[in-house]
Amino acid sequence: CIMEHVLTKGPLLDAQGQLTEAGYATSLIKEYRRSDIKASGFRIKEWDYYLIYNDRFGIALTLDDNSYMSMLSASILDFTTPSELTVSPIGVMPMGKTNLPSTSESGVSRLKIGKSEFTFTVGQGKRRLTCYLDKFKDGKPFEADILLYDEPQDSMVIATPFAEDKKAFYYNQKIVGMRAKGTVKIGAEEYVFDPAESFGLLDWGRGVWTRDNTWYWGAGHGMVDGHVVGFNIGYGFGDTSAASENMIFVDGIAHKFDKITFNIPQTSDGKDDFMKPWTFTSSDGRFEMDFEPIMDRASCTDLKVIISDQHQVFGKFTGKMILDDGSVVELKDFLGFAEKVRNKW
Repeated sequence: CIMEHVLTKGPLLDAQGQLTEAGYATSLIKEYRRSDIKASGFRIKEWDYYLIYNDRFGIALTLDDNSYMSMLSASILDFTTPSELTVSPIGVMPMGKTNLPSTSESGVSRLKIGKSEFTFTVGQGKRRLTCYLDKFKDGKPFEADILLYDEPQDSMVIATPFAEDKKAFYYNQKIVGMRAKGTVKIGAEEYVFDPAESFGLLDWGRGVWTRDNTWYWGAGHGMVDGHVVGFNIGYGFGDTSAASENMIFVDGIAHKFDKITFNIPQTSDGKDDFMKPWTFTSSDGRFEMDFEPIMDRASCTDLKVIISDQHQVFGKFTGKMILDDGSVVELKDFLGFAEKVRNKW
């Protein structure tokens, strides 16, 4: 039995700009308002990240306002080659002027940097993502028009405090397993997402972060025996004693489980060896997986002041997940990702 705190309705932050409560929920039950934040404006981070894929290819789309910098980012992921390409134009000192919505449930996230522009429009149970990057590959533009629908009833929502700073917090929602349809064009190349086999997930984050964090996050979604199955796993930053973000989803219903460990292989000199097989183990035995990497979407920026070292590893999960009623979902070569990211920002 997990003694984790379930969030209740109400404002996310109190009059001091501190979390009213830490814990998890299966919907966006807490009300986030940027104006309630009492920390330095330079420390506020807000983003919408979408990952859409099938067994052959995928795209990752990010739109963020991290106060001193904004970013649009698009990745094309080819799991058959395997190969990936990421282009991320940066804007300077947006300081919240992007006006990202205070909820994931409705509104428009729009950002223009140079000639590139992303618009994420949310309403009536659908999400339309239209993206244009003027120079993506060999001087050709990236154009995407994607519709996400059939949003699951439950999602992973967590409010996480940071022990070292009472005004720091992370409010996060992961929506896993939306149907995806649409087209991506890169010059003459075209990628078509068929909703019978393509799914999208959203990582919606709003918060005030401490300076230096390492986090682990993984997710996957797809069809298993005629059911839409997904999972969200992760840990590493903030004080997660009130709740973890570990959930299994079957046909849109969440099943909460306890702690998880990412067992990343090491080289002989003690460095992470991301492309060797990993395992995942859980404290309650409800998520036990082998993971066979296909591709490491790695990027490293080291400007001393800002360090971002990211390894998003895509691969195949094989193992078992145990639902709340004790029934077992077997995964076999189930495509997903697991990442380790260090950000000093």
